[in-house]
Amino acid sequence: MDWATRINRAIDYIEANLDGEINVKQAAKLAFCSANGFSNMFLMAAGIQPREYIRRRRLSLAALEVQNSDAKIIDIALKYGYSSPTAFNRAFQVQHKVPPTYARGRKIPLTTYPRISFQIQIKGDIEMKVRIEQKPAFTVTGIKRTFSSDATENKIPDFWSEASREVYETLLSLMDTQPQGFIGLCADFGGKREFDYYIAAATTKAAPESFETYKVKAATWAILEQDGDLMELAERFWKEWLPSSGYRRAGVDIPDVEVYPELDMPKPNFKYELWFPIVKE
Repeated sequence: MDWATRINRAIDYIEANLDGEINVKQAAKLAFCSANGFSNMFLMAAGIQPREYIRRRRLSLAALEVQNSDAKIIDIALKYGYSSPTAFNRAFQVQHKVPPTYARGRKIPLTTYPRISFQIQIKGDIEMKVRIEQKPAFTVTGIKRTFSSDATENKIPDFWSEASREVYETLLSLMDTQPQGFIGLCADFGGKREFDYYIAAATTKAAPESFETYKVKAATWAILEQDGDLMELAERFWKEWLPSSGYRRAGVDIPDVEVYPELDMPKPNFKYELWFPIVKE
């Protein structure tokens, strides 16, 4: 069963339950991947998180019922998962720019989102430098910040630029094992709306008092080499390479890793490697 078929099974489940309970872990199970892997695939392919897709689709169906049925607005709100008229009114206005009471009875255009479906697109015009390697476990030490996975703007580059020169000098002094270089590490997704991001170095030394430590398990990695836009390369990995590779992303207990091998204060578009943990289908 290919990647597109698996993820479309998850979409079928979501669409069938827009007026009921939706368990993102169950959707991930239908796609034969972890909750973290499903969220990553969905985000890279659709540009939004699964929870945001669910919210948009529910408000789209709710708008149709507000305009084209006699059902009470409070009943429509409850049907699509809103426990109070206030919460429904606020969400409705965010998406449709008018309150539901105004939309009712007026044939005004509202912002609706159709069901999506995924297809594999084969693109051979731009090469991807990918190697598959087995790596032993390693430990990273550095500074950590928690980010929202629902955020519309990527704040991670700000984290890199705000880190002090002293932090980078300390990381340089800690580097004594592979992977060699400054490391960005995304960890602890677990299907939650937040994740931890580390600016770190791989080391066997004791962590300074103000630093955090994370132990990365032994794994098989798809390692992508690139200079240029990091998010664009990650998107191509999820959309192009992974669906046709015979692999899937490994479990949520192994993080995604960025390695900046040039030992200078890194910036998001400098030369880098992306490490994605993978397992055979």
